[in-house]
Amino acid sequence: MNEHPPVIAPNLTLLSDPEGIPETSAAMPSELTSSQVADYLRKHPEFFHEHLSLLEHMSIPHPTGSAVSLISKQLELFRSRHHDMENQLTALIEIARDNDTSHNRMHKLTLALLDATTLEEAVANLDAVLSEYFLIDFVAVRIIKYNPDTAITNLFIEPDSKDLEPFASELASHKPKCGRPTIAQARVLFGELAFEVKSCAIIPLAFTELDGILAIGSREEGRFHYSMGNLFLNQMSEIIGTRLITLLQQR
Repeated sequence: MNEHPPVIAPNLTLLSDPEGIPETSAAMPSELTSSQVADYLRKHPEFFHEHLSLLEHMSIPHPTGSAVSLISKQLELFRSRHHDMENQLTALIEIARDNDTSHNRMHKLTLALLDATTLEEAVANLDAVLSEYFLIDFVAVRIIKYNPDTAITNLFIEPDSKDLEPFASELASHKPKCGRPTIAQARVLFGELAFEVKSCAIIPLAFTELDGILAIGSREEGRFHYSMGNLFLNQMSEIIGTRLITLLQQR
């Protein structure tokens, strides 16, 4: 009959004895001793071949006197690099999951805008999908154009309006800006809800056929911060701007 290694519980209690010691409370020692472990390993030299991963968690001395063992140092470096690689892999998996989520949300946004047949429907769908899938608290669209007939209040801002002055920097840079909006910006974008907006992304809509501003806000101060990347914000502005241009041309 093949011998099996003793099962070692966290308190080092011996649960079985491969050498045939009767398993009775009187004959079985309460705890394994180092000599018993050594005796078992001596009789089963293949043990670490079958449990190679245990070596990563063991400290094995090398009799080198005061000199540093090369084998020990290599093993230490291996463990450190293994740990770093595990952390990097975990981070990459999280990034991939976040990217999948973002792409799915952008897909929902695209479908919602394509489903709209009028400018009013596009703005309503935009507000709904950003609220439901992007968990956005506030949405504002401002098209810089002399105001045509529209059922949407404050959708258009005339090019010479003083309401554009608080956005001079954003419109000049053509780049999204994240952080807490100024009071003047929040009032133009969100009206009576201005003081509820704690953080915001102000995204210029800068196209040959369209100039405007898209703003998405949150009641959380850290939701949109200055160090955020602009990739998905730029993609969002391109999708929304392209659809708005088409619907404006159909009016």
